[in-house]
Amino acid sequence: MNRTVCQRIRGRRRWAALPGAVVVCALVAGTGVAQPDPAAKPGTSFTKVDHTEALADVIKRMSAAKPGIMKAQLDLLGLRYDLAERPAPGAKMFRGKAVQGGVRVRLGEGMTWAKLSAMTPAEIRERGVFPAGFMPLPHPNHPEGGMLFPQFEIDELNAQEGRDLTRFDLEFDLPDRFLPEFPPAIFLTTRPDLGDVSRGKLVTSANFFELFDGVLNPKQIDGVRLLVTPFAQQQFNMTTDRRSVHASRGVSCFDCHANGHTNGSTHLVGDIRPQEFRHRIDTPSLRGVNVQRLFGSQRALKTVEDFTEFEQRAAYFDGDPVIATKKGLNILDRGTQVHPMAEFQEILDFPPAPKLNVFGKLDQSLATESELRGEALFIGKAQCAACHTPPYYTDNLMHNLRTERFFEPRMINGRMASADGPIKTFTLRGIKDSPPYLHDGRLLTLDDTVEFFNLVLGLRLTEQEKKDLVAFMLCL
Repeated sequence: MNRTVCQRIRGRRRWAALPGAVVVCALVAGTGVAQPDPAAKPGTSFTKVDHTEALADVIKRMSAAKPGIMKAQLDLLGLRYDLAERPAPGAKMFRGKAVQGGVRVRLGEGMTWAKLSAMTPAEIRERGVFPAGFMPLPHPNHPEGGMLFPQFEIDELNAQEGRDLTRFDLEFDLPDRFLPEFPPAIFLTTRPDLGDVSRGKLVTSANFFELFDGVLNPKQIDGVRLLVTPFAQQQFNMTTDRRSVHASRGVSCFDCHANGHTNGSTHLVGDIRPQEFRHRIDTPSLRGVNVQRLFGSQRALKTVEDFTEFEQRAAYFDGDPVIATKKGLNILDRGTQVHPMAEFQEILDFPPAPKLNVFGKLDQSLATESELRGEALFIGKAQCAACHTPPYYTDNLMHNLRTERFFEPRMINGRMASADGPIKTFTLRGIKDSPPYLHDGRLLTLDDTVEFFNLVLGLRLTEQEKKDLVAFMLCL
């Protein structure tokens, strides 16, 4: 048994203590890599129900551990990425926030992207040179997990509702510059003539009626009401087993899916055990949910109604129905609550894409040469369209990239980095407004995303081809 975190510095691995990250592992001779011990008994699938430690003691203990935990996570991010403010020239989200540009994933000493792309997966694995920024990204405190919100969301909810989503044990880790603009715009398929109907506001229980009265029908308005209504959740509830100082009314759907989009909030999937194998999840946008057919962290749900109901029954409480009963399970009625919520979600539209025609392809009279070359690459050499098919740039399927070909399994800040498994093909419409990328947010920019797929799929793209692909995706 070791309490360890693996970090790569100047081409070497360093093993350092991390409080609370208990790792069952065996060191492979000569590799310095932590691997799961198949003989070790896994922990229980169930959460401890009887909470015997006084809340005041929990707050004191976890608050004291917080600086060290956050330092370990921020050190990891600094080792993986270039986190500097560096906007992509001329690239803006709908309401004007700069889109960060450039490849931010750091390479090991002496390595280049050209050298790396010339190597086979086996060679990359054997030499241990798979970029750290391409590895699965752990939760800021993976052994603890739970919903975690950017500070701008916390501040705005506090100002509007007096509801505080601050955790005494953790803070959000990714810099705001790599998150979606806030508050995001809202577009409706039913009223495209209105453009952004948010009026620059975050939709909450304090203002939803004034924003949507006269725009939505009564059923849809009630759906919005429920989407901004807080319900008890694992970390935010009225028991003493919580991670907020004061008893909490809980969280709402739109606390993560801000304005029906996303604010980059993070969590852990509820359907994997043990804890170290659970995946971090980056909140996906609800824009264009009407064209999607796979939902949930393992994509087992086939309608947005199923997903809306599932969130309350399982996801809010880490997939543990016993704990849900203890903390405040709120089972939604399918006919009078789930359907109104889903009906509103189904009319959330993508942001305008003025350079696309009705088939989702570039209008050649409006696009630049670089964008047109990027589109040709997207459909051809880069094979992006094999999964991200126009006009909505998704095939509504799951695909396994088998990234485990490139690295030995290892523990990273309490997260066992191994196989990602099948990943949903997310729509790329409006993609510049939805950083970070991949299911766990490990890719900070579109440039990082192109480099990732260039390596994982063995595309051998040139530097100009990579730039052209990014230019095209900025049009979507």
